[in-house]
Amino acid sequence: MWMFVVAAVLTVLGYWILSRPHSYWIRKGVPQLKPVFIFGDIWPLLFRKLSLPEMTQALYSSGQDLRYIGVYQFLRPVLLLRDLELIKQITVKDFDHFMDHMSVADSHADPLLGKNLAALTGMKWKEMRSTLSPSFTSSKMKYMFSLMSQNAEQFVNYFLQNDKEVIEVEMRDVITKFANDVIANTVFGFECDSLKEPNNEFYAMGKSATDFTNIRTILVFMGYILVPKVLKFFKVKLFSDKINRYFRTIIKENIENREKHGVKRTDMIGLLLEARKNKQNDDENNIIPDTGFATVKESEIGRNQTLRKREITDEDITAQGFVFFIAGFESVSALMCFMSYELGVNQDVQDKLRSEVDATTKQCNGKVTYEALITMKYLDMVVSETLRKWPNAVATDRICTKPYTIEPKTSEEKPLHLDKGTMILLPVYGIHRDPQYYPEPERFDPERFSDENKSKIMPYTFFPFGLGPRNCIASRFALMETKLLFYYILSNFKIIPVEKTQIPIRFNRKSINMAAEKGFWFALQRRG
Repeated sequence: MWMFVVAAVLTVLGYWILSRPHSYWIRKGVPQLKPVFIFGDIWPLLFRKLSLPEMTQALYSSGQDLRYIGVYQFLRPVLLLRDLELIKQITVKDFDHFMDHMSVADSHADPLLGKNLAALTGMKWKEMRSTLSPSFTSSKMKYMFSLMSQNAEQFVNYFLQNDKEVIEVEMRDVITKFANDVIANTVFGFECDSLKEPNNEFYAMGKSATDFTNIRTILVFMGYILVPKVLKFFKVKLFSDKINRYFRTIIKENIENREKHGVKRTDMIGLLLEARKNKQNDDENNIIPDTGFATVKESEIGRNQTLRKREITDEDITAQGFVFFIAGFESVSALMCFMSYELGVNQDVQDKLRSEVDATTKQCNGKVTYEALITMKYLDMVVSETLRKWPNAVATDRICTKPYTIEPKTSEEKPLHLDKGTMILLPVYGIHRDPQYYPEPERFDPERFSDENKSKIMPYTFFPFGLGPRNCIASRFALMETKLLFYYILSNFKIIPVEKTQIPIRFNRKSINMAAEKGFWFALQRRG
């Protein structure tokens, strides 16, 4: 009998201990949803009831008319922001209180992931951001333009050599190969052709590293949310030792070869080596057109030369090179896949864009230039609307780095005191599809970003590359790569739906990123 009583007491105590965290926001006076025991509010994602973008939108919509709501990532309390002024306050005005992102890696346990710009915190992040910023100016993108152009021409030539008038392709498959070759060329300094040689090691490693349906990857992600200290103690890495060794080796050999033979190349490693020698500048006085409406602006932190890291190690360069590879392979590929989808199912948009492509080709006497590409207005409108409807990051986070108080603005609110370590969530996907900001949000309408209309877009309702000083440093790179690929595709082909095209797209609920359930099947029809 006494054993039964002890067991009952322990069960009740355990339940209380595990349930109490889910009353955190109630104790703070913050409206919250109905979290599920242990799993919190992310249970639909874990049990594949909703995809990540669907869950993000559901959480955002549940807080209708509220400035913020409390949600739970397992047992961890997270404050989801809905109010634009509050988003501005936290990401820009009071940035010094919310400088960091949530960490999914430790720089000691996993240097390859923990030392990259996205993972760094505090002063280490400030130093690295300032050090890397000169590598991502519009001037540096112009230097890289020729390298990217080579890859885009190589991509279309592969299909032009095919005798078929209509070539059916899975766009995700071919576009990731293109993105892989761009990264190899512009970041790592070597050439490959992944369409002709799909089994090349660089591409194989990229596919393995960005397989976000992999059970191990999902479990490690969950581990860093639930028990980060345990994973750090045991030095659990997100990526396998094989992937870690491969990227360390190719970058180390690349650096040694350049330094030994005095090789200079205007790619990312070359720019980072210049930064190591403190020979970079911001090119702020160069009047070069920027890459488009979605381009983020560098903050004072990024332009502050006194913050620049005095010593850039090979490990620092390797970590930055690796994260650029992951972002280029996954995020930029996703943008291009969703853009191919929208052009394929909206032939009127594609026809109008093709007319602009043809006019630009004629203007450039058959060879597009950086300036001509970047000043293509309708192309920028199409890219911007793709990023609005299908943002690369469905949500982004901030961590409260020192105690902060959100002052009340309504009679229902009271001062909200945020403790150090509190996680803030910015629901990009939800805001981008809010009908109060974008009427008929499911409709693909590039005219939202025309010269006449883009001034009507409310501040802080469009942030596909993040907000404030902690925005994405590589927005120019992503925009230029996307524009180049579609310029070359539409110069030679028409994108058309096929029998296997899924319209409308449904998200793959087995993946932790934004992926289509049945892929992106289209055909490239040769132009007459």
